[in-house]
Amino acid sequence: MHLFAHRPTSTPSRLGLRGLACVLLLAVLAACGFRLKGTSPLPFDTLYTNINENSAFGADLRRLIVATSPNTRFVDDVTEAQVRLTQISMQRSMREISISPEGRVEEYELNLVFVFKLSDAQGRELLPPTTLSSTREVPYDPDALQAKQGEIGSLFQEMQRSLIDRIVRRITSPEVNEAYRNLPAVEPATQGIAPATPAVPDDSMPPLDYTPLPGPDMIPSSSY
Repeated sequence: MHLFAHRPTSTPSRLGLRGLACVLLLAVLAACGFRLKGTSPLPFDTLYTNINENSAFGADLRRLIVATSPNTRFVDDVTEAQVRLTQISMQRSMREISISPEGRVEEYELNLVFVFKLSDAQGRELLPPTTLSSTREVPYDPDALQAKQGEIGSLFQEMQRSLIDRIVRRITSPEVNEAYRNLPAVEPATQGIAPATPAVPDDSMPPLDYTPLPGPDMIPSSSY
């Protein structure tokens, strides 16, 4: 009587099946519009921005741009920059959207609006004034005021990170890359540095903290 030893499934076959599964998964994700994150090098090497680098928003924006486009270097002198990322405005607000029969706020809506543009050293727009916004809703409980303040602060931080990701996606888009590469050459006689947009004062950049929520006896106005 002959005994036949059990032979395990060959490793190459297993690897082949796994590889096929990965390919199918990537195909499904691509069909759904999912894009794997990675580097998206910008076509320019130096970038100036009037966004305060000492603010959490400015610092996080710089880190993500450099991580996305490692060849890009931020400069403090606008005359050294090939491209400028200009903050036009940034506004943060909070308004009540639900009030109880007793006249007390039950829910707030948080809003963050950022307007910016991208231009070259001669002031020619690569990306016209663009408005990005983020909105969140948060329930309000006057008996848990401190906890709600912390929750709102965390939501605003999350909203800022979301805006930063969208800003970077805009400036690294194929459209911006193509617009920069297709800029006509500037004649030496007409070369010059367009006036720089002044740095945004610290008080115009919303800090991560915020005005405390009203107590149970205070009803805020329609905007915050």
